[in-house]
Amino acid sequence: MNKTWWKSLNNYYNSYILTISKLKIRFINKSFRVFPLSFFRGKILQKKRRHQLISKIRKREGDIVTFDRKKITKAVLKAVKEVNGDVDSVPEISNKVVRSLEKKYSKDLIPRIGDVQDIVEVSLMDAGMVDVAKAYILYRQKRRELREAKSSIGVVDELKLSYNAVKTLQMRYLLRDDSNSVIESTSQLFRRVAKAISNGDGEVHEDEFFSVMANTKFLPNSPTMMNAGTGRGTLSACFVLPIEDNLKSIMTTASQMAYILQFGGGTGFNFSRLRHKGSPISSTHGRACGPVAVLKHYNSVSNLITQGGKREGANMGILRVDHPDIVEFIDFKREDIHTNDMFRCFNTSVWITDDFMKRVKKDEDYILTDATGIEVSESARRIYEMILMGAWRDGNPGVIFGDTINKRNALKDLDEIEATNPCAEQPLLPYESCNLGSINLSKFVDSREIDEESLITTVGTAVRFLDSVIDVNKYPIKAIEDLTKENRKIGLGIMGFADLLLRLRVRYDSNEGLKIAERLMKLVSETALETSIALGEEKGSFPNIDKSTFKTPMRNATLTTIAPTGTLSILGDCSQSIEPLFAVAYKRRVLGQELLEINPTFESIAREEGFYSEDLLRKVSSALSIQEIKDIPKSIRRIFVTAHDISPDWHVKMQAAFQKYVDNAVSKTVNLPSNTGTDDVRKVFDLAHKLGCKGITVYRDKSRHNQVLDTCESGVCEL
Repeated sequence: MNKTWWKSLNNYYNSYILTISKLKIRFINKSFRVFPLSFFRGKILQKKRRHQLISKIRKREGDIVTFDRKKITKAVLKAVKEVNGDVDSVPEISNKVVRSLEKKYSKDLIPRIGDVQDIVEVSLMDAGMVDVAKAYILYRQKRRELREAKSSIGVVDELKLSYNAVKTLQMRYLLRDDSNSVIESTSQLFRRVAKAISNGDGEVHEDEFFSVMANTKFLPNSPTMMNAGTGRGTLSACFVLPIEDNLKSIMTTASQMAYILQFGGGTGFNFSRLRHKGSPISSTHGRACGPVAVLKHYNSVSNLITQGGKREGANMGILRVDHPDIVEFIDFKREDIHTNDMFRCFNTSVWITDDFMKRVKKDEDYILTDATGIEVSESARRIYEMILMGAWRDGNPGVIFGDTINKRNALKDLDEIEATNPCAEQPLLPYESCNLGSINLSKFVDSREIDEESLITTVGTAVRFLDSVIDVNKYPIKAIEDLTKENRKIGLGIMGFADLLLRLRVRYDSNEGLKIAERLMKLVSETALETSIALGEEKGSFPNIDKSTFKTPMRNATLTTIAPTGTLSILGDCSQSIEPLFAVAYKRRVLGQELLEINPTFESIAREEGFYSEDLLRKVSSALSIQEIKDIPKSIRRIFVTAHDISPDWHVKMQAAFQKYVDNAVSKTVNLPSNTGTDDVRKVFDLAHKLGCKGITVYRDKSRHNQVLDTCESGVCEL
């Protein structure tokens, strides 16, 4: 036999299996001599043709991409699981579809996606899988309706994001022309951002940046997506401004706040340097208005401005627990109940010291004092009870454990931290800013396994991205630009943690859940550190490194932060931050509009396990908990615990588990049922301090008339 043909055969498919009269013969060596040469030549050419025929496919937008038969298998598998069908039949159906395509299209003809889907339907019907075909047809119909819904709001979505994600992008992020029409697609948005940020890194990482955002594996904070590449606004979300005890400082800071909000950032202030209300002012013989009056003035300024023209202003007001006006500060937002949320743009937190917590435990007095030198004795426990009552009443104030923050301040030789950004996850020095971003953990789970290799790669890309933002950023104030570039702080966090646990079939309030939290955050932190060290060696350390605790080259003074990710989680179609599910289905208010959200992991599992139905979703959407919905298997109810199923101590334990490996802080809200008492709030605050959290916030369901997340009234949600 011709040796050339044997070489060709072995090179092409060394272990090619032929099925002849139900007898499988494996060709492994050159000793087989039964069939004529023409038989082998035919099989070789047939195999080659099969791979040549279908290599490309035309998308609906007209783009031609590589044909991937795995997508056919995935779509058929989804339909089969929805009707609890035979999954073993999926490969054969997929093969049949490909064979039909090969017969119908030559190498010069490129099928459209719709053509492929038509053949899938016919193949399912020919195989007698009527129920599966029906499920697949309904799936196509829903996808068509989704495309039409996106089109109706004027958005082209090449990335196949959820409707809520596209709607949010349309409201906040996509560029518009002078007539206010959207002129940017979802893909173009992320390309704009990637291109702009890569300019700070030699443009060699543009595709890398684009990929992690387009796949929603990583998303930067909102100002970056809104403003990058536009020549306007800032790219940072977090700013802290100082307030000194004089009129010039108070008014200058108010003006700077307005400018930052106009640029798209959020601001934080500590009002503790201001003298107490009613204290004498020697230069005017008048009386001081006090910290709360100044905060109200700042709030009025904030209410005049929408952040970057896209969202309401966000601010944090802080007062030390030992300031003489602490009682007025704790209670001032009570009047908000009667003033239509006029202070909704200002979060408030009490800066609590370790000494104060010790005195609370011992039921001792402590000293209230300020810049005037006044000293007033007060019961620590009484003030603590007032804080607890305010938090129980409507979520205000939160608490910040200042000594815990400064113990881990990497720049303690430079200055002491005394304020944070609006949601308290980013402690900053006066005139410092920070840009944030979050890794979407739900994208790194497959077949109940965490893809750590992909996660490590994405973290490295995200750190480089956030570091580059510092260089291309536009700063509202020169002092902020100088200190930000001297310290180069970034805040990389995570979102989709609850989804990750659900896909692993792990309950949130469990020891296994805590172990996964610590392991993942440690991995993110260590990878971020290694990347910053490498960037320090490549580009140079941050200028203030000599005033820091670092002994090796380091590009960034801080690396990790866990932010709330309220809007980013919509874009990433995942659970918020490290929070448990608020509910399996709920309403979210965004810029005055309500969006119904159904947890995609629940919907996916419901389809896979065969208990999905529209009626079930309606039941789920009207409940904070699914534990009493018997239509859902008990094994699924066990893992799908919501915030209100989880005892308060587990909320705090989870926050503390993440805080172990976070440079900055963790923004977390302990969502409590409406019937929760103040004793539960006390336990939350006490445990948070004991476990080393840097701050804590609680919110009791229905304690405010307008809340960001809410369930639907029974029977009214449109699914």
